[in-house]
Amino acid sequence: MAEPASSAEQNNQRNNHVMVVGGGTAGHVIPALPVIQSLQQAGHRITFVGTTSGLEERLVAGSGVSFKTIAAGKLRRYWSWQNFTDVGRILLGVLQSMVLLLKDRPGVVFSKGGFVSFPLAFAAWLLRIPVVAHESDYSPGLANRLLLPFARVLCTSFAQTHVKPRSGLTVIHTGTPVRHELLQGDAARGRQTLQVPQEQPLLVVTGGSLGADTLNGVVATAAPALTEHFAVFHVCGAGKMSQVQCEGYQQAEYVSDGWGDILAAADVVVSRAGANALFELLALRKVCLLVPLSARASRGDQLENADFAQSAGFAEVVFEEELDAAGLVETVLALYQKRSQVQENLLNFSLPDATSAIVREIHRFL
Repeated sequence: MAEPASSAEQNNQRNNHVMVVGGGTAGHVIPALPVIQSLQQAGHRITFVGTTSGLEERLVAGSGVSFKTIAAGKLRRYWSWQNFTDVGRILLGVLQSMVLLLKDRPGVVFSKGGFVSFPLAFAAWLLRIPVVAHESDYSPGLANRLLLPFARVLCTSFAQTHVKPRSGLTVIHTGTPVRHELLQGDAARGRQTLQVPQEQPLLVVTGGSLGADTLNGVVATAAPALTEHFAVFHVCGAGKMSQVQCEGYQQAEYVSDGWGDILAAADVVVSRAGANALFELLALRKVCLLVPLSARASRGDQLENADFAQSAGFAEVVFEEELDAAGLVETVLALYQKRSQVQENLLNFSLPDATSAIVREIHRFL
């Protein structure tokens, strides 16, 4: 019969365990992957907590983490009957989080954001388990604002991010972790994958992991004109590929393996202005046109991110409500013509070692 673990052994097991939570979109998961990898290399056991949608589980598949799910409710800023049912889902998520935390007793919780983060962070606070959170956007989202009273540390992507001071909360600018494989992308390999010759300019369009219907529609309409000047590779999102077919225009729902190579090969990138995508493009010194999600469809976080990049001369911006096929072609061509000026500005962008900085904060509590 096995001997029961001693108190010291139990503490060691607890301190070796980090629970990571985040989800809803890829932007709440992908930046956590370099942190997870670094923690694993340091010998830590990792449990990732996400939603039941399947998105988070697919994104962390193969990373060697234990994956768990909890209920999560979206807290809306507007009237909706779903606010009532989602309160129940949040309470259920807190109860499920309590069970997970009592069973596994991690030494610290790392929250990457999204509404799934709140129940776990609140439950961790109740159990006196330290919470380290990361905010990707220029200003904190609602989920992070709600969980801040229960966090010990908030790491920010932007140095300009302002958070109301609170006793017991440390705010530190770390930047956003960028996946190692993106930084190691090979342009020649990317062009070979897409079968685009070296001498042909390559335009890459991406609307994020969930796609972007307005952007997708405009790009599909503009494809015949765009392919007169570029080879076009368009990442549309799951189930959102169009029926447009023309020479030089390729579509994909999502790209995992080889995405770093494709971005390395791109001469111009058209993208949403989510913080994760933005920091990846800045880190890769990519000439990009940002099409931020409008304030009608969001809290305006992408507008703030895009304004930061445009003000620094790192990117051009076109607002979604002003987007049309002819204007897109004209803007992309103009951006391509002045790409050397934008690339010179991008040399002024300093990329912090965000992964190491976040891991240091986590290690403070282990």
